[in-house]
Amino acid sequence: MKKFLLLCLSFAGTIAFAQKSEDATKFAALITRNALYEKLAIIASADMEGRETASPGQKKAAAYLEAQFRSIGLKPGNGDSYQQLFPVYQDMLTEKKLSVNGKVFEWDKDFSFTMQTIINGDWTFQDIVFAGYGLIDSANNINDYTGLNVKGKLVMVLEGGATPPAPGAGGRNFGGPTAGKITAARKNGAIGLLIVSQELPRKTATSLKGRMSILPPTAATINTNSILVATISDAVAAALLGRTNKVDFAELRHTQKGLYTSELKLTANKSTVTLESSNVIGILPGKDKKDEYVFITGHYDHLGMNGDVIWYGADDDGSGTVSVVQMAEAFKAAAKNGKGPRRTMVFMTVSGEEKGLLGSAYYSEHPTVSMDKTSADLNIDMVGRVDTERKTADTLNYVYVIGHDKLSSDLPIINEAANNASAKLVLDYTYDDPNDKNRIYYRSDHYNFAKKGVPILFFYDGMLQADYHKPTDTIEKINFELMEKRVRMIFHTAWEISNRDALLKRDIPLNMPAR
Repeated sequence: MKKFLLLCLSFAGTIAFAQKSEDATKFAALITRNALYEKLAIIASADMEGRETASPGQKKAAAYLEAQFRSIGLKPGNGDSYQQLFPVYQDMLTEKKLSVNGKVFEWDKDFSFTMQTIINGDWTFQDIVFAGYGLIDSANNINDYTGLNVKGKLVMVLEGGATPPAPGAGGRNFGGPTAGKITAARKNGAIGLLIVSQELPRKTATSLKGRMSILPPTAATINTNSILVATISDAVAAALLGRTNKVDFAELRHTQKGLYTSELKLTANKSTVTLESSNVIGILPGKDKKDEYVFITGHYDHLGMNGDVIWYGADDDGSGTVSVVQMAEAFKAAAKNGKGPRRTMVFMTVSGEEKGLLGSAYYSEHPTVSMDKTSADLNIDMVGRVDTERKTADTLNYVYVIGHDKLSSDLPIINEAANNASAKLVLDYTYDDPNDKNRIYYRSDHYNFAKKGVPILFFYDGMLQADYHKPTDTIEKINFELMEKRVRMIFHTAWEISNRDALLKRDIPLNMPAR
């Protein structure tokens, strides 16, 4: 009798699981390539002006998303508002001057600063140390600082190296070769670094805007952890070296390293403006577990405009944004049919991701619902393209999954079962390695949930080359058939997490390498 009872319970559980899967499949069918296209055609349109954080285009996108959540029938996610406003602070360069021995040079013709590496103030230098390329490379026995005392002095170096840089490693890339020059100068005690660049005069104007932050700025001064950095032309370099004739970059390569005396005056004045951006949040209340939550997130901001050039951000992250909206429609339809989720669903599109995960960072410190009662965050950032570097046969049937083996041992079981019940994609865990050089785990909004202990899954197409962060990331590049499959699979995953009996276990400590 006992064995018969167990068999009956097992059979009933199988029927219940099958019924639940059938329900998920029925409502996932509302996520169609046509519906995704219709929404993305608006989000990634020229009217949205690239959706840069705190810009009119971003605010227009926020209004569109709020209208979508209203029309779907979601409740406001921030009290009586669909938008969670947050302050954004940004430095603006208001004054910039450079002269050598009284001769005034022109901005963007002979010198420029980047806001990340310039410090407010008026500076006068009498001693300039020329240090060749300013490189330290112990592996190749290179140290351009050998025999030079640069402590407390201004250093001038040439961009690049003695051998041509690898393709794409331009001298203005402060995350690449230039970063090494800055580090080497700082370690040797220099207080300033001038980088002689062949990219002057500039073909496009240098931005006078600094990085955005949700934290009020603090005064910056030259100290052991900072260094004044400017880019100069060969004409400025020649003046600093005491040359009266025109000297081109090739000739500068043969200049003797050492101390040169010239009077350099440099002025950089910055002011801080306070802007405003917002996260857009819609809520679908749960049934019997409405005080527990499942988040579906994506960032709706992108890189904005430069003149008439628009960074459309169709994949990054227009694709994730419209996926959130379309999944909200599907969940709401289920609720109308009495199949609503047991837990409360929070659909959140955030801004400021491209500026340093600002919107999600603000939310994580000012949550509108309990983070302790949040079962999971499913974050969608770029699901509309095919990774151009992917050379396997499954390029049209995959998605990269990040976070599956972190924070909760429930995650891979649920996600893989949901995938098997729906799209049967290849779930690729390549980028889930904390030591992966691309450090994808840190680079989207799920990270601010993970830091608070919330289990996360991040879905991503891996498109790091091709049109990534370029104006050519446009809607005609989107593979809507593949995108539909990916979003339906994410819906199935969310369906299971929102309807299961228990919150996801938090049984794996977050043990990530330092950033």
